[in-house]
Amino acid sequence: MPAGRPRARSRGVQPRAAGPPPGRPRAPRSRWPAGPTAAGGRLRPGGHDPRRRDPEALRTLAGRNEARRGLPPRDGGERPRRAMNLLALALLFSPQQAAPPTATPPATIGEERPLFGGVASGPATAGILELTLDGAIERGLQRNLALLLAQQRIRAARGARWEALSDLLPHLSLYLSETRQKINLEAFGFTGLPGFNLPPLVGPFNVFDARAQLTETLLSLEALEKTRAEKARIDAARFSYQDLRDLIVLVSGSLYLQAVAEQSRIDAARAQLETARALHELAVDRKKAGLVPSVDVLRAEVERAAREQQTILAETRFAKAKLALARAIGLPLGQQFHLADRVTYSPGPVLSLDDALKTAYESRADWKAAQARLRAAESARRSAADQWLPTLEVRGDYGAIGATVGGARVTYTLGAAVRVSVFDGGKRIGKVLQADAALEAERMALEDLRGRVRYEVEAAALDVKAAQDRVGVAERAVALAKEELTQAQDRFRAGVANNIDVVEAQEALASATETYISSLYDHNVAKAAMARALGVAEATYKQLLRGE
Repeated sequence: MPAGRPRARSRGVQPRAAGPPPGRPRAPRSRWPAGPTAAGGRLRPGGHDPRRRDPEALRTLAGRNEARRGLPPRDGGERPRRAMNLLALALLFSPQQAAPPTATPPATIGEERPLFGGVASGPATAGILELTLDGAIERGLQRNLALLLAQQRIRAARGARWEALSDLLPHLSLYLSETRQKINLEAFGFTGLPGFNLPPLVGPFNVFDARAQLTETLLSLEALEKTRAEKARIDAARFSYQDLRDLIVLVSGSLYLQAVAEQSRIDAARAQLETARALHELAVDRKKAGLVPSVDVLRAEVERAAREQQTILAETRFAKAKLALARAIGLPLGQQFHLADRVTYSPGPVLSLDDALKTAYESRADWKAAQARLRAAESARRSAADQWLPTLEVRGDYGAIGATVGGARVTYTLGAAVRVSVFDGGKRIGKVLQADAALEAERMALEDLRGRVRYEVEAAALDVKAAQDRVGVAERAVALAKEELTQAQDRFRAGVANNIDVVEAQEALASATETYISSLYDHNVAKAAMARALGVAEATYKQLLRGE
């Protein structure tokens, strides 16, 4: 009888539960079942009540129990998230800061990162598309949303440069007018002369005027530096676009590799399911022959059900991985495709730290973009300081004016002007302060990027080395697990052991296979992240992922 529950009286009569004292509310009944407590149904001082177990501890305990049975975790598993850690590291420092990526892009456009979005390239085609790794990356470089948006940012930067350049280029306009008017001379101060009687109103009369007007700034250091700043911003936008191309190679390739890994998990889960079915059939036959107890049959049925559930989850994850891939590379909506490539193991690159850093600083487009942004900030700072300097401009017009078109006479105006701003209420000081702050921010960002490049290169090298070692260990673990399963099956068939050893060996093989698949995926993503850290992802992904 659980502790804390009143004992029954004689003759099977249960006592009435004592209510709370007057004025004291009844304590809510716990939703946890009664558990063992100290004597008298109460905890000793400093004791632990298992009914109030922390929910996080319960979830951890449930996960351990499921892991012992070979079931995947209830939350979809830590493995998919762990497999994306290397990709998240590379995306964390991308030009568009956002939350770490997941295997499946968010459903809401306003919440998703453009890196995981794509613009569909037309209607879906009939049949199944054979999608290779090269094809996926090429489609991503053409239809990924982040890259298309970067192209528009380059266009916007070009427009801003033309707008700044207009302050230095000539402004030419044509003017044509035909006016009929009547003028009040008294309004202009003509009240008449002694001896002359001028009418107060003149007209109506016609005025025709046609002319070309030209204005050009000959000297303006402010406008010149502003134009240079916009030119540097164009360079920064172009380098950012190139940096995004490397990032799209990493994203598209990683999503393709993840889909391949999920497909491998399906194959492994189906093979384990067939083994579990064979084990169940063998247990049933031996039970009919009276060689094993019923518990062996039940144990085999539980193992088969666990493998069926694992297969269903693997198929679901594979379908979602394909959806994420199709979304990122801009496949037509509803397009059916098959993964044509199975990326195998190939060793990673071997570079010294000095050579890797030299390659990174020479090749990384984000480093070049940061330098271009610094040049733009320096020009903007000089432009703000040059507001105190005079500007020189010329203007003129040439045309014909008269009462009629036929009676128009040629007239023109030529002039030059020097303009010096003396006081503008502090506007110039404000612009200088803003430009100076922006310049210091770009300098600090460049120094931060210098350290970040070194960190990413070193971290990527460590990831490649660790993943490569894990693949070797995982291969040996799979071979040992297969041998263990074979021996356990032989012992069960020979009747010298029950099927507990077989079930445990099958679970060990499933765990070793999953570890190998995850290690191989992590190794390939680590190599892609290394190429991204070096700034050569687009140029070298075939050599890294295919071993060419």
